[in-house]
Amino acid sequence: MPKPIVLIVGTTDTKLDETLYLREQILAQGTCQTKILDVSHTPAKSTYDIPFNEILSPLREQGSSLKSLPRGEYIERAIQTCLPIVKDLVSKAQVQGIVSAGGSSGSSIATAFMREACPVGFPKLMVSTMASGDVKHYVEETDITMMYSVVDIAGINSILRRILSNAAAAISAMTVSYAKSLVDPTAAEMKGKRIAITMFGNTTACVDQVRRILTSTPHDVSEYEIYVFHATGAGGRAMERLIAEGQIDAVIDLTTTEIADELFGGVLTAGPDRLEVAAKLGIPMIVSVGACDMVNFGPKNTVPEKHKDRKLLEHNPAVTLMRTTPEENKQIGEFIASKLATHAVNPESIRVLLPQGGISAVDAPDKPFHDVDADNALFESIEGGLEGSKIEIEKHPMHINDELFAGHVASAILEVMGVTPRKYRLANARRRKWSFDHGATVMLARRTSQIEIPDAA
Repeated sequence: MPKPIVLIVGTTDTKLDETLYLREQILAQGTCQTKILDVSHTPAKSTYDIPFNEILSPLREQGSSLKSLPRGEYIERAIQTCLPIVKDLVSKAQVQGIVSAGGSSGSSIATAFMREACPVGFPKLMVSTMASGDVKHYVEETDITMMYSVVDIAGINSILRRILSNAAAAISAMTVSYAKSLVDPTAAEMKGKRIAITMFGNTTACVDQVRRILTSTPHDVSEYEIYVFHATGAGGRAMERLIAEGQIDAVIDLTTTEIADELFGGVLTAGPDRLEVAAKLGIPMIVSVGACDMVNFGPKNTVPEKHKDRKLLEHNPAVTLMRTTPEENKQIGEFIASKLATHAVNPESIRVLLPQGGISAVDAPDKPFHDVDADNALFESIEGGLEGSKIEIEKHPMHINDELFAGHVASAILEVMGVTPRKYRLANARRRKWSFDHGATVMLARRTSQIEIPDAA
């Protein structure tokens, strides 16, 4: 196998020595080759010592017009011009890792390439002067690794040498590992159906039970691989990014609480496009309303003044929950129904499950957020919004965290994935010991949710 290639993103007009030192240290590892993407408008002459096929300078032709631009506009132009080049390199497997070292501007440019051109799992390392602060806008919902430079990236010194050497070793190792995974046939053979599921602390019991059903005999990990996403805003976005990248085969969107935060100013919003990606792609999807009874804020003293008289619950010292009202729940239901009805290319692949006994751990009799009227407003607006859409709705009288509801969820995802009872029975028949591997609760959930199990004989 030829040595994999690390793409180094740098500004050779201001960070030439640092870029060349990073290249030198990567080559010194002896495991990777390099290619430099110069995102400056005036490449340094010293870069001419690098072989022609190792350096890309797409902004050079626009040098005269770029010089006069304010920094913000320059960054936008650099990203706009270079992003298609990085996407092409990645999609054609001409590079297998990406690394950069820079300040705030360089970090903005390089991490834009990492987010927009590189799929989750592709090695991405950013050595940045900004990495000890708030890096959310650099990383967003991706797996970029941020390394703090400690000293400014403004001239080589002993501290920066050590940090860049560490970065070179790290990106080299990651790139070699990633490149091997691309050519290792066993990786594809071991992969089962990849099912995403959204979870909150208030829906954990249901998610754990669904996972248990789908990954215990007669199922096993090779058949169904479960990816759990914490519905914290970034979690929902990460899930939808993976769906868009083709890394998810089916979705159990059990915990759609991020919609409440998007609509009513909470801190855990996943943005206005939530629920769209899977519907547009037509992949099997189960949707429920887990934790839509709450809007999330930080510590109690950070709750907006206009909400001080609302029903609030301190989930922990860092998180305060606000109970949604019937009117707010009506809007949440309308959002869900509108997204599904508008974007579903295959309505038969979507099923909505409504737990009428409560939608979170704190929405149950004798619990602080129990509000039947609010929940009913949510259910009714979803039903009304999906009328005539061909999207099936299941209403179940139990609580979302009841084992029986988890059984219905597991049954529904198998059905929309096309795992019919006949196929299920044939698969079971090949596993003689299935009856000894189940607890009573799993068996009860399966029987109640109409998943047919053969006799042990």
